[in-house]
Amino acid sequence: MTDLFAMVSSNAHLRKTIMPKSAQLRSIDSASIYRDSVEPATISMSKNALLLQGPIGPFFSRFAEDLKTRGFNVSKINFNGGDSFFYRSTGAIDYTGTLDNWEEWLERVMINSQIGRVYLFGDCRAYHRIAREVAKRLQVKVFVFEEGYIRPNFITLEEEGVNGHSSMMNRPFTNKAIDAELPDEFHQPKHVFQLTAVYSMLYYLFSASKRDRFESYRHHRPFDCVAEGSRWLLSGYRKWKYKRIETPVLKDILSQYDGNYFLCPLQVHCDMQVIVHSEFNSIEHFIGEVLASFRVNADSNKAIVFKHHPLDRGYTDYTTLFANLAAELGLQGRVFYVHDMCLPTLLKHAQGTVLINSTVGMSSLFHGTPVKTLGKAIYDMPGLTAQESLDAFWKVKREVDNQLFQNFRAFLINRNQLNGNLYRRISPEGSTGIVWSANLGDTHRWEEGRVERNVMSGLKVVGGTSTLASNDTKGGSAEAA
Repeated sequence: MTDLFAMVSSNAHLRKTIMPKSAQLRSIDSASIYRDSVEPATISMSKNALLLQGPIGPFFSRFAEDLKTRGFNVSKINFNGGDSFFYRSTGAIDYTGTLDNWEEWLERVMINSQIGRVYLFGDCRAYHRIAREVAKRLQVKVFVFEEGYIRPNFITLEEEGVNGHSSMMNRPFTNKAIDAELPDEFHQPKHVFQLTAVYSMLYYLFSASKRDRFESYRHHRPFDCVAEGSRWLLSGYRKWKYKRIETPVLKDILSQYDGNYFLCPLQVHCDMQVIVHSEFNSIEHFIGEVLASFRVNADSNKAIVFKHHPLDRGYTDYTTLFANLAAELGLQGRVFYVHDMCLPTLLKHAQGTVLINSTVGMSSLFHGTPVKTLGKAIYDMPGLTAQESLDAFWKVKREVDNQLFQNFRAFLINRNQLNGNLYRRISPEGSTGIVWSANLGDTHRWEEGRVERNVMSGLKVVGGTSTLASNDTKGGSAEAA
């Protein structure tokens, strides 16, 4: 928490940046931009990296320092006061324009600064969707951070996109053992929830304090400082409350339905896995469809346990919905709605797991519990997850292919999983505490003379605009495009 209090007391990061001049935002035809461009080729690896929006907290500031030690020049774009507050590294600029002007503005920045790679958190946010298109057009590499496919000890860093946008959706895993030696695994640090809650409240507080500067910013979820703070306080209270009252409920479930219940982990109400990567329009829609199928197709001695997402405690409560649906469908006593029960315990005693696309699916496979996914999941493949319909899943007895799962897990760790945490250091390595696998460590290290494909070469804006400056000090200024 020392870094956190130092961050609050310091105002050195509240640097002045310059809004792009309106004349610089004028339309530029493609011929003028690409006049000196060359065809894509194998060219030298670019040393310039650009960070967009990261997770709430200081992770991207720390990650910038790690990239610098790996040889990169790092720039960062802040979109609101929360981004600005937490980013304490050098090379930052505020984007205060509109979402409509973002594409043209970003393209100039990337061309003039010869950006070779972009890092961002969450590929479905409006600004990031546009950024991915710009990067694709300019043949710039994009690396996407997300919560880990393997939890709780990993975070995801994948090229092109994650989840439904992952390249693995088109090039699925083939069952081969990984030859590379994987590093020792550090385990989840303690008190992550409490720190995340504090980071969130600070993020929204400083976003509110600088709203006049970033008045055109559009957030991907509700963006009110007081409301967000109260939700995190409510979440903390509910965590304490349910931890106390649900112990006897767990005993009741196991005494009646041990091995005869299905676990259904719910996702955050605004999760892109629901909104973008599934056929459901809401969590309520998902709950209704699952219960309707369960009522018709599951044996009468079976139960179903819905577990609330821990990061959604302060935002949603489906108690009334479950009470109404259970009564309407005649499922009283067979439907359980819980919040803070031990997930491994629930998984070990379940007959199966039903979900949209949650990393609980990987945890379920780890514990040998069969999985049925109803969304787009990178682990949804023949031999690993149920391929039959949901209606059939309630009755089919199956086992998890543990060797296939272990091979797939090792493949992920080598390809796109970082042993680390987005909110607290998991190891003493570097600024972020990330432990890199050999393959990922090599991918994210700049070396002079190294070549790679699909990197922007020889592009510039004819007629000239100012380039993205990399501040030498926190109090410096920067101007883009």
